[in-house]
Amino acid sequence: MRRIVLLLFAFAACLATARDFDAVTPGKPLEFPRDRGAHPGHRIEWWYVTGNLESPRGPLGFQVTFFRLRNRDAEKDPGRFSPAQVMFAHAALADPGRGRFLHDQRTGRVLAGLVEARTDDTGVRLDGWSLTRASDAYQARIEADGFTLDLTLTPTQPPLAQGDRGFSRKGAAPAQASYYYSEPQLRVAGRVGVKGEVVPVTGVAWLDHEWSTEYLAPDAKGWDWLGANLDDGGALMAFRMRGKDGRILWAAGTYRPPSGPPQAFGPDDVRFTVRREWSSPRSGTSYPVEMEIQVGGRTFRVTPLMDDQELDARASTGTLYWEGAVRVEGLAGALGRGYLELTGYAERVPF
Repeated sequence: MRRIVLLLFAFAACLATARDFDAVTPGKPLEFPRDRGAHPGHRIEWWYVTGNLESPRGPLGFQVTFFRLRNRDAEKDPGRFSPAQVMFAHAALADPGRGRFLHDQRTGRVLAGLVEARTDDTGVRLDGWSLTRASDAYQARIEADGFTLDLTLTPTQPPLAQGDRGFSRKGAAPAQASYYYSEPQLRVAGRVGVKGEVVPVTGVAWLDHEWSTEYLAPDAKGWDWLGANLDDGGALMAFRMRGKDGRILWAAGTYRPPSGPPQAFGPDDVRFTVRREWSSPRSGTSYPVEMEIQVGGRTFRVTPLMDDQELDARASTGTLYWEGAVRVEGLAGALGRGYLELTGYAERVPF
């Protein structure tokens, strides 16, 4: 029942007008460490970590995402238990060697000491799950149904501002935008537990932090997104927004070379081409799990570590999507590893 109630509050927040929330405007510089923390005046925000790991079990992929949602209607109730700010969290572990994809989800209203999102730096917690930053490193601790993650993620590069210095367009209208930065090439060390067996892991991860007020255009259905850590130390981000009729409404990308400044690309320079689809035996949804992505004249071939990485989060954020660990190759072979996110293929993303 608690999940149903929180979902209703979440959808009520989505129905509020953009005027009820802080605006996203171009030209505002990102400020660290402040902008690593929460921005409770905006409608929606997420901290999103994905990574590729090496372990005695073979290669693994993991995802940890914390969402914060502002519920304007509930702000009329100033009580301690008011759901004015709602948190959701997703976690997943891909184990291709055993053909297993494990995932779990959490929901809760913000409650000091239990469910919270700090505003001065990264510090999100929900029912014992947490992602925090201290001593210039992140700690991700997840005790999920069937698996555990205890990971230290250490930055090796400065944050990567997406779009125009952190102002990231998501549609033709300037208001359809977010503030958005990434931290690619995070060095990972820690432990992963699967059904009581705990193994050491090392690897590389990617962190996205994004906050917005008016995210999807009215005629948008979902998006495809790639974040890839390249073997030479470079980084690649690319996304496209898809319309309800299948048209591409917007696209953008960023390429950071091993040395030198990052390069930002707009809709004319980013193209996704589907090479293969996979259909879920549970939901019947088809996802384009193998892609060819062109960004600024460079071509990248993206293939999944395993096909079945569908995450059913309808009990928390109301979404059913594919979120998977992938290999990234170029014309000359292997280039790196990353994560591919495919949303809106079952139904429109509700936010």
